[in-house]
Amino acid sequence: MRIIAYGIRADEKPFLDKWSEENADVEVISTDQLLDDSTVNQAKGADGVVTYQQKPYTADVLDQLGKFGIKYLSLRNVGVDNIDVAAAKRNGIQVTNVPAYSPQAIAEFTVTQLMRLLRRTNTFDRKMANGDLRWAPDIAEELNQKTVGVYATGRIGRAAIQIYKGFGAKVIAYDIYHNPELEKEGLYVETPDELYAKADVISLHAPATKENEHMLNDAAFNKMKNGVYILNPARGALVDTDALIRALDSGKVAGAAIDTYEDEVGIFNTDFGSFDQIPDDRLKNLMKRDNVLVSPHIAFYTKRAVRNMVYFAMDANKSLIETGKSDKLVQL
Repeated sequence: MRIIAYGIRADEKPFLDKWSEENADVEVISTDQLLDDSTVNQAKGADGVVTYQQKPYTADVLDQLGKFGIKYLSLRNVGVDNIDVAAAKRNGIQVTNVPAYSPQAIAEFTVTQLMRLLRRTNTFDRKMANGDLRWAPDIAEELNQKTVGVYATGRIGRAAIQIYKGFGAKVIAYDIYHNPELEKEGLYVETPDELYAKADVISLHAPATKENEHMLNDAAFNKMKNGVYILNPARGALVDTDALIRALDSGKVAGAAIDTYEDEVGIFNTDFGSFDQIPDDRLKNLMKRDNVLVSPHIAFYTKRAVRNMVYFAMDANKSLIETGKSDKLVQL
């Protein structure tokens, strides 16, 4: 059995090596290159492909895998929105993902960033770097006095809810599909508009779909409380960046923590050498603000999560090859 793993980062390599030791019956080929038109030929002779990337899995790439007789593609991440579904179906390619590598990691980071916004640590860090150790006028707020609106209550959303509740915040939630336990607690509101109107904090935990692209736009911001806080550790496409900038400028949004960005591909996880060399003026606009925390899609990035991404994807690919089945199969 031969599996090729694309896009293996240095932090993933020790976990991949360990998995290989534990699965001596599998020949594992790894490369740090991503799966695209220029690298797909490396998969020839493999039984399955494991990969992780933000760039598209195009029809050309999937057709080529089909020509090689490869029917199993296992992603080390959650999202499948960058897969050409028609091409995958045409070639009979089964796809698995890692639906939950560490919901707690993302939830913990989200709440950490909110606390930084409320306690204005970014402002104090910048002041102190310039020798200003005064308190005023940068007085803080308390999470226990806030109503947090959690949009989407999957694994990550529910993990975040537990932490928010631990801080004493009031939590309300919206999701098309209601979790039975949260339903019993009476946390759900009926519409996104109701969530916007009642929440002091909007915490996004939804996947990216065509239906929710730019769900936080000018109209949505106008329905929110004045001085609302926005948290997006989910998908960049959920937030209209220009609308967010306008809402920050007007004061409608008091602060935002952005771990995902709609134009992040090719920018996040890149060293540009200096701030001035970052090739995105809107992103730099946000990064310059004391009341905005931009992080380069790192909410997931813990040792436990990276290990699970590698192990769960490799296990799923092996299972598909051996049995044609996996509990992580995605219905495209």
